[in-house]
Amino acid sequence: MNWRGEMESEEIEGRTLVQVISEKYSPENFPYCRGPGVGVVIRTSPQGSPVKDRLNLPRILVLDGCGITEAGDEEEVATFCAHVVELDLSHNQLKDWGEISKILFNIPNLDFLNLSMNPLRESSMDPGFAEAFSGLRRLVLNNTHVTWNMVHTLTREIPELEELFLCLNEYESVSLSSVPCPSLRLLHITDNQLQDWVEVRKLGLMYPGMVSLILANNTLSSILEPEDSLPRLFPNLRSINLHNSGLSQWEDIEKLNFFPNLQEVRVLGIPLLQPYTDQERRCLIVAQLPRVNVLNGSVVTEGEREDAERFYIRYHLDCPEDELPQRYHTLVARYGRLAPLAEVDLSPLCDVQVQVHFGDQAEALELRLDQTVADLKKQLRGIVQLPPNKIRVYYIDRQLGYALEPQEMKYGARALHSYSIRDGDEILVVPKTQ
Repeated sequence: MNWRGEMESEEIEGRTLVQVISEKYSPENFPYCRGPGVGVVIRTSPQGSPVKDRLNLPRILVLDGCGITEAGDEEEVATFCAHVVELDLSHNQLKDWGEISKILFNIPNLDFLNLSMNPLRESSMDPGFAEAFSGLRRLVLNNTHVTWNMVHTLTREIPELEELFLCLNEYESVSLSSVPCPSLRLLHITDNQLQDWVEVRKLGLMYPGMVSLILANNTLSSILEPEDSLPRLFPNLRSINLHNSGLSQWEDIEKLNFFPNLQEVRVLGIPLLQPYTDQERRCLIVAQLPRVNVLNGSVVTEGEREDAERFYIRYHLDCPEDELPQRYHTLVARYGRLAPLAEVDLSPLCDVQVQVHFGDQAEALELRLDQTVADLKKQLRGIVQLPPNKIRVYYIDRQLGYALEPQEMKYGARALHSYSIRDGDEILVVPKTQ
């Protein structure tokens, strides 16, 4: 039985990080090699050393779903994990920030920590323990229900934190920190319950260097912010994800133009866009956001932008003058008042009138283009009085005149519409020679 099987066959309570490492990476349960390389290696040390033959782990250590509740012997943690840079402890049973701190104090090079799905709702941290997190650049706290006070305690102690994940924590509000975290570049805070803009704006105040804000699957109802204050709130934001929010007014989309560096927007699944087709949605949003060059993951080309802006003008041609948005007037000043596009029927022809030539005979014939060449030959039998296997049939495109040789219709299964036959074209029938 492997180490996973052993874990599942017994009650998993009170397991330490050291226990799990020892079991998962023991020579009996994990292939290893001696010396440097990928995977588990044997630590070289003088004979008689207490760490002789102890395992030295990979730099990226994944220990998710192992039932870990505490650190274990700190010297053992340091021995095993001295060079670990990424640690995934998601889906464990860590409830005590003190135990988590013991782990981190003994992994000096740790850059990334994932604590998702650990029950940290009620946990607090004693003074001094937060220092253990100071070397992190990326911290994942999804579905931990960690409090905002705890988040602020951590961010104050992590001077180079760049990425923070706070998804699925049931936040309805944001507690404002008195100390900003200027190093943060990416905030994932999806699948919470942030409805009011007054809460979302606090994120800009706390994380002034933020470049990417992922707000998908919140219930944000509007962007209620004066246009002149948005540049100060989010001066560096380049990307925002508002998928499945509650935005219902075009004014909210227009507000995005006042984020001074915004270049990428994701905004699908919002009430505002439900009445429109996919093409209308994209065109209307592209036309509203002239500086955004990536929309919903797709690059906006210059050609697409011009087409969208022209579409925007035509879309609003029937609006009353007093209801026309300002963007309409801006675009009319650039392109003029465009006429509606002519309606062109692009549906394929079903029937055509052709001239059939056979020797000295010429006769008009109506063809159904969903027929095959074999069907045509059967239809011609009544005109030429020859069976299908005794004739050759040629197609003549009258628009090209006789500049090209007639095209023989050889293949009985080929559909007539594939020849692009039009009214007035000709069908030439020639008897087969013996």
